Amino acid sequence: MKSYFKLVNFELGRFMKVYLVLIGITIISQIAGVIVKSRSYLAEANQAINIDSIPKEQFLQQSGQMSMVPITQSLWFMGPIALCIAALIFCSFFIWYREWFGKNTFIYRLLMLPNARLHVYLAKASSIFLMVLGLVSIQLILLPIESTILKFIVPFDFRMDMEISDIVNNFSYLFILIPDSFMQFIINYGIGFMAIFILFTAILFERSFRLKGILLGFGYSLLATVVFLFPLILEIFFGVNYLYPTELFFVELILAIIVTGASIWMSNYLMNKRITV
Repeated sequence: MKSYFKLVNFELGRFMKVYLVLIGITIISQIAGVIVKSRSYLAEANQAINIDSIPKEQFLQQSGQMSMVPITQSLWFMGPIALCIAALIFCSFFIWYREWFGKNTFIYRLLMLPNARLHVYLAKASSIFLMVLGLVSIQLILLPIESTILKFIVPFDFRMDMEISDIVNNFSYLFILIPDSFMQFIINYGIGFMAIFILFTAILFERSFRLKGILLGFGYSLLATVVFLFPLILEIFFGVNYLYPTELFFVELILAIIVTGASIWMSNYLMNKRITV
């Protein structure tokens, strides 16, 4: 277990510079977005009320109060989130292929360490998962800060204050990243963690069998996805609907555990039997 934690720390350290850059871009872009969108709204209000002589009540009726809604829907806010997601997807591939195509084929040194090879696999998956949680935590810290900045810039009569839970629950992409309950957190991030294991297993298929491994990896990913979504596929395409929502949840939970366990087992087999040093 000690070796596993050392490997996790090692993997996080290798991405730390890029990770800090992503955090910096997110903070700067979103706070700048709050300032820009708030000042733009005030400029519009000033033009309408003081120059065009439109009554304040009429302006508010036509344009509405300023809130976090237009901010969270802007490129200033969504851009960094999309960038972080894209970067982490890239890291999920790079965290493996760097070891083979780097300057010194570092994978062989990793696999020759005096610990189970599965620790390398789990450490890489854990590092991706921890980076995701870290970015989500930063977003949770930023939301109240951004709301406070909005309150500081826009006068009370011209703004609509929103609780953090309202901001999250009203926008589906934020709700996926920041669930409103522990159970929803387990579901969302459990599926994400399962997807990482499937992707890593597909990569190991490719590394084990090269060109043939691309087809094997794609086939495995497709099979794992079909197995996990099988009850939903029956319901959507064939109209088979024998399960109540609670029963469907537990069936999907069992299938997710099976798929995740199969991915870990297959990856362990490939790393021990097919990848040689």
